Amino acid sequence: MVEIRSIGDFDDPALVPFRTMRSQLDHLGGGVFVAEGEKIVRRLLDSPLEVVSVLVPSRWREVLEPLLDRRSETIQLFVGEKDVLTRLTGFSMFQGVLGLAKVPPSVGLAGLMKGERPALLVALDGLTNAENVGTLIRNHVAFGGQGLLVGETSSHPYLRRSVRSSMGSLFKVPYHESSDLASSLRSLRGLGVRCLGADTGMGAKCLWEVDLRAPTCVVFGAEGGGLRPGVREACDDLVEVPMCAGVDSINVANAGAAIFAETLRQRQMLIPSSAG
Repeated sequence: MVEIRSIGDFDDPALVPFRTMRSQLDHLGGGVFVAEGEKIVRRLLDSPLEVVSVLVPSRWREVLEPLLDRRSETIQLFVGEKDVLTRLTGFSMFQGVLGLAKVPPSVGLAGLMKGERPALLVALDGLTNAENVGTLIRNHVAFGGQGLLVGETSSHPYLRRSVRSSMGSLFKVPYHESSDLASSLRSLRGLGVRCLGADTGMGAKCLWEVDLRAPTCVVFGAEGGGLRPGVREACDDLVEVPMCAGVDSINVANAGAAIFAETLRQRQMLIPSSAG
């Protein structure tokens, strides 16, 4: 159900999250997040997350209103001209389409492994760059990932820049917020999930030589320092992406894409062919 609202008073409490978009942590503390762009807002409206409001230029009203009408909750639809939206938000946005929704709650570890396929999970240890977090999640979902384990030293996945970089893929995966990642990894191992730390150097196995067909959680460390010692010790094994001489590392999201793609390749080999 849609409640159409015009944009008059910028101090309207319902508009505060759009007026303070740079205050990502404040939004998170209030249990909400902002989704930016037409594609991401569409994916938000197709998701089970609770949507609070949508902000659009006049030309987008007829496009998005049918999607809003299909939702069960009452959603405020703010409509205004693009120059008004720019003054409200402080951003000059190409499309000007924004959505406000409630951050879903963290689930238990067992809740990350729902589904018929062997689990493919990703764990974050000390990832503080929200764009890297979002892109890593996008790659994770693209190659069949099912759940996210967020360590106590990592950025929250529902920060605005993470949501944007994930292109809405984040809405498809449950997450568990851990207060002790090493302990959570040991608990996952007790549930039959093999935990692999993405690392380089002595003791790390080449990606091509690792069996990724069983339930697996891939653990990624900080952009500079890598995995913390306690987290590394909580993993079953370490795995590295092979690289040409002279290159000792790649961006964490790119490393994730390589590992997840190899996981998908190995698991598709188990699917019987329908030919014949």
